[in-house]
Amino acid sequence: MSTMSKCMTAACLALVLGSTAYAATPLRIALTADIRSTQPGVNRDANSDTVVQHIVEGLVAFGENGDVKPQLAESVQISEDGKTYTFKLRPNVKFHNGTTLTSADVLWTWQHYMDPKTGWRCRTEFDGRDGVKVEDVQTPDPDTVIFKLERPNGLFLNSLSRLDCGGAGILHRDSVRADGTWDHPIGTGPFELKEWRRGEYISLEKFKDYANRTGPEGGVRDGFTGSKRPLVDEVRFVIIPDESTIKLALQRKDIDIISDLSNTDVPEMQKSPGITVAHADTLGMTGVLIQTRDAVLSNAKLREAIAHAIDYVQLADAVNEKLAPWNNSIVPLASSYFDDVQRKGWAYDPALSQKLLQESGYQGQPISLIASRRYAQSYNAAVLVQAMLQSVGINVRLDVMEWGALQDRYVTGKYQMLVQPYSPRMDPAQSYEAVSGDKATQPRKVWDDPQAIKLIEQAAQELDREKRKSIFDQLHGMFLSDIPTIPLYNGADVGAFRDSVEGYKPWALRKPRAWEVSKKE
Repeated sequence: MSTMSKCMTAACLALVLGSTAYAATPLRIALTADIRSTQPGVNRDANSDTVVQHIVEGLVAFGENGDVKPQLAESVQISEDGKTYTFKLRPNVKFHNGTTLTSADVLWTWQHYMDPKTGWRCRTEFDGRDGVKVEDVQTPDPDTVIFKLERPNGLFLNSLSRLDCGGAGILHRDSVRADGTWDHPIGTGPFELKEWRRGEYISLEKFKDYANRTGPEGGVRDGFTGSKRPLVDEVRFVIIPDESTIKLALQRKDIDIISDLSNTDVPEMQKSPGITVAHADTLGMTGVLIQTRDAVLSNAKLREAIAHAIDYVQLADAVNEKLAPWNNSIVPLASSYFDDVQRKGWAYDPALSQKLLQESGYQGQPISLIASRRYAQSYNAAVLVQAMLQSVGINVRLDVMEWGALQDRYVTGKYQMLVQPYSPRMDPAQSYEAVSGDKATQPRKVWDDPQAIKLIEQAAQELDREKRKSIFDQLHGMFLSDIPTIPLYNGADVGAFRDSVEGYKPWALRKPRAWEVSKKE
């Protein structure tokens, strides 16, 4: 067993952190669990994705609000028929081994990912099984890469940028050994892998020849693109499994950043000397799922009564410590597609709710609302929803389950009402797809309106932004009318960091970013 796996106190943690001498104290970011691998999109989890995104970069990447923007590509041109994507590479981009990026590296990386032996989790997204089919990749010159698709797909660039795909990060071929097995990532990112001490920490070293997109003077940080200057010599992701120990370590100056602070810990951290708390809206969603095939809840008037019985402002403020506002739209607040159309929701109106209840013919039948204590915000939201619905005369029973049991109910659709958090989706078409589909074949889906499903499919294929926006606006109106589920809020990415840290900023994807961050000794 490693030293860190046995270390559950801040004093012990300080000993481990000080076990190796360095010229300067690294920027230390806490992780609650070790990474699974360093290979982009292979044997990965959320922590693995976080570390890998500091080392490798893709042709495109997600910006601050989830829009896809060029990264290693200088530009992206799409043919009129939507089936050909031409990427012009940025000049003078270096790999960590000093070689210059060319289109040959992009082609080799793509062939590596698409090789079944690699085990890339996103291969089915590009071979036609689950998404678009890439028919050919061409490299007419060292600075140009051309992807040819079987048919137009509005989410192709989005799929290339996905974190679980490793952002389709471009690798130098020396990342694998002579026998084809994985060695370590040689990318173009602002940091390179220095040491992985399993169970203890992952150390990344500043890449001194990093080709910043906005030039040596820096510029605007923008999600995983924009300015990405490495401003510290070393970043160390420290493995601390216990959340209480993480907080204590920050207070004792043994770590510098907590990237995913629980909302319930915010008041304590705000009172701690030398610590700053910051937050940003996320692209996830927490909502009350309604089983519209249930004998009671198939009544549209009753669902409307439920929607108007909830005080969304009070609920969101209470469960999110006033860090994340309410949102009744499937389109997240942080999305560039969110505007005044999506801002329209169900007004809190108890009198109207009671009137609708009477019109619905509801006779006080008991309704089960399922929740789990695994996520404090979701559970607290369920408690408040129950109280609000009971106050207008809806007989709601709160059934608390273990997370696994709740997920079984969610996947099989065996519930009346259920509070469910959804992970971030970068595009509104993906957010709508997460809740929409044929319940006969996908019981976890909550909205099975055929017209809505068709519109979502159109949005996924459409390339024109204005046309996509029009589809999302139409879907929002239909959703408010049907009420197959009730979105409550998107939540916040909350970070806490020492005052010695400058430039750290939470953002919509809930991933820590060590670039453009400095530390005063």
